[in-house]
Amino acid sequence: MENGGLNSPKQQPQICFLHNLLLGQWEDRMSRGLFRYDVTTCETRIIPGRCGFIAQLNEGRHLKKRPTEFRVDRVLQAFDEGKFNFTKVGQEEVLFRFEQGHDNKSEFFPSAPVTADSTSPSIVAINVSPIEFGHVLLIPRVLDCLPQRIDHESFLLALHMAKEASDPFFRIGYNSLGAFATINHLHFQAYYLALPFPVEKAPTRRIMTVKGMQDQGVIVSRLLNYPVQGVVFEGGNTMQNLSDSVASSCIYLQNNNIPFNVLIADCGNKIFLFPQCYAEKQALGKVSQELLETQVNPAVWEISGHIVLKRRKDFEDASETSAWRLLAEVSLSEESFRQVKSYILEAAGFQEKSNTGEEDSIYDQLSPKPISHLPKNCVVIH
Repeated sequence: MENGGLNSPKQQPQICFLHNLLLGQWEDRMSRGLFRYDVTTCETRIIPGRCGFIAQLNEGRHLKKRPTEFRVDRVLQAFDEGKFNFTKVGQEEVLFRFEQGHDNKSEFFPSAPVTADSTSPSIVAINVSPIEFGHVLLIPRVLDCLPQRIDHESFLLALHMAKEASDPFFRIGYNSLGAFATINHLHFQAYYLALPFPVEKAPTRRIMTVKGMQDQGVIVSRLLNYPVQGVVFEGGNTMQNLSDSVASSCIYLQNNNIPFNVLIADCGNKIFLFPQCYAEKQALGKVSQELLETQVNPAVWEISGHIVLKRRKDFEDASETSAWRLLAEVSLSEESFRQVKSYILEAAGFQEKSNTGEEDSIYDQLSPKPISHLPKNCVVIH
């Protein structure tokens, strides 16, 4: 509808079809007892302090989560069909297919069987060890048995899912091998949390300029006043521009054996990229015993400020100081980050700004807020 209809400036945000489908199917699986524990009973609190870190006590995830079955010192490893992978999940865990469309509109098909002539489907399935309500996995081309590594096509699919959800409290995350992915089968995670992540509120400074003649509209910044060094991508004349910039950066990192995590926020409009080194520090004995005893593996959600704790003592004693200390161990040093940053910007087709004034380069991030329904270009198949 146009001409004063759904595009009216005063129009209230719409509840997206994908939102209702995903949560309806997820609650159905919860009623069937398919999850390993009831995540709705997990305690959550906001830790007092400037950052507003979010702590969750989730004892069930620690006891019942699948163990890691591969080396943690290699970001790229071959797919091993003998280890757990998503072709082995029960059919009842699959919620629906999710594919990119070609006609700039959303479509829903109640039934679309996978046949021998079909392309390998991209599916959305429940995470049986959930962190939050609606915790799901996006598994691109599941039958192709792709290892856990970013490629341009799959990353664009994840951005389409974030756009299609049209909810700033629905975030999508990615963990590379060596950055606490636990399954070497390509997948993204996503869930709902109706609170701003601390990283979404952190100020940033723009660090890139366009290289060459073509300006694709992508803005690249670095995080400020946050315990983990990170790069922020936003804008783009098209979703493809933004997706390609981030995917190219990730591909550089994984090809150079640098573990990393990615957070897709703000309905796919803002993407945080975190090179990290916690597992390497663990292997070298450089992490304190106090932190090791918490058994927290800082993956994308923890790095973003939603910290999943496994012991009640740690949950009750959690403070901004302790959260900052944990996340600071994840971060590259300033020298290492500066070097990696220049390489990933080069890989994405940018070069760093120089002598940038403070007034036009530092931005305070706004908390997520509901936004209007966005144009769609996806196919959802139940």
